[in-house]
Amino acid sequence: MAGSREHVISVEELLSRKVNFVATEAGETSRGGDISGLQMRTIELQDQEACELKKDFEKLREAGDHLRLNTPNGGQKAIPKIQKVPLLLRDRKHFNKYFKPRIVALGPIHHGKKKYKPSEEYKLIMTNCFVMESGKVDEALYKVVKNNIKQLRQCFHQKVTEKYSDQALAWMLFVDGCTILQSIHCVVTSACKDWIMKYDDLMVFGTQDLFLLENQLPYQLLEDLMNSSANKGKLEESINEFMYSQILSGKAKPSMDKSGITEKPIHLLDLLRTLIIGKSNVEDDGAAARLRSKLPSYRYRNLEELRSAGIHVKKGDDPLTTITFKKSHNINFWSAYLFLSPIKVDDSMGPKFMNLIAYEMCTDFYKKLEITSYILFLYSLIDNVKDVVKLRNEGIIINLLGSDEEVARLFNEIGTDLIPDPDAYGEVKDAIQKHYDSKLKSWISEARHEHCRTPWTILAISAAVIVLGLTFVQTWFAFKEDMTGNSRPRVRH
Repeated sequence: MAGSREHVISVEELLSRKVNFVATEAGETSRGGDISGLQMRTIELQDQEACELKKDFEKLREAGDHLRLNTPNGGQKAIPKIQKVPLLLRDRKHFNKYFKPRIVALGPIHHGKKKYKPSEEYKLIMTNCFVMESGKVDEALYKVVKNNIKQLRQCFHQKVTEKYSDQALAWMLFVDGCTILQSIHCVVTSACKDWIMKYDDLMVFGTQDLFLLENQLPYQLLEDLMNSSANKGKLEESINEFMYSQILSGKAKPSMDKSGITEKPIHLLDLLRTLIIGKSNVEDDGAAARLRSKLPSYRYRNLEELRSAGIHVKKGDDPLTTITFKKSHNINFWSAYLFLSPIKVDDSMGPKFMNLIAYEMCTDFYKKLEITSYILFLYSLIDNVKDVVKLRNEGIIINLLGSDEEVARLFNEIGTDLIPDPDAYGEVKDAIQKHYDSKLKSWISEARHEHCRTPWTILAISAAVIVLGLTFVQTWFAFKEDMTGNSRPRVRH
């Protein structure tokens, strides 16, 4: 229509108009204009819908917060928040086994649950010990946390702290932070061996509950408390020794200051991940990754099939997630070797790796999926108990569970339904597949495996080859002599 114009109003303006409309109608009612109950109900419903729409838009705008850049850090991506385990892992059959605390709840996610009430007294005892050894009064140490509570709250996902006031959250973090530091110090130095509480309980606490995603505390909190303690040096040494004892590798551990760590840890689980990875080659060179225009199909299925193709596993000496492939350049040209670093498989391995995987699956996690890709690579090699036995015999798997069947079952549990970085170990996988597809090498390797299983068989075959060789030489000389004799000119008499 000529002269007409569109007028777009915001949600806030819509709400304002509806409020005015209700007020006007209410005024007319007071002057004798009657509004039926149905009309009033309609107005209330419209007002309610507008409020809900406003909240929906607020959630939509907040949903992208983890993608925004932190400009004070020079454009570095946002730091992952401490949060619940991602939804994709929450419906797993063994969820409680891998993700729920056994003894103690740390932080706001499981705080106050009945199951963990017995550990609250334990935490107060540990906090009291930390305070006494710090050379400070308890109120002074609490204020260190309270004065920084706004920043510490930002380390958590909003939903896990929204029901706690600043004071309640500060007290919780103060007690839990002191508990972690003192417990680690006791585990490393055996300072608590004379206590009434069992020392084994501290070990269980230290090896599982401390590395659950939902039990994490900001590393900044631990640093603030250590910096405020007269025992700072010993506490730092204890964390150093404790963390390196947890990385599930048979390799010798350097000191923390020589580990090459440059980024400040977000929490202890993040620090554990960094120590496990080290300077690994889990991710491809960018150019090599770009050459693979589509996701390749790898046809080998387990360690047994690789062995049949002449590919053997050997113990490496690199960071845990480093995997390398090398061809043989000696007489065994048909062979190749896959180098894997030793990994300790014990009761704590499953929960640690599952929580590291959950951490990498968080929507605000911005690094590569090194741990997930590593576990899936091992999972691709282990199809049955025979594969576990081979890895154990080569010193790659250090089995502390008891049976090889348990190890195979564990990898099946933690490796199912995971999605790796498609470029992870790309060069290694391509090299394996190329060697695997070589028919000549496969035939030689298979023949060697089938017919040379024992030293006696090898000696018998070698002897047969020598006999055949000598027979051939003898036959050749006899044939040559006969030919020479036949070619002599006849002597006429």
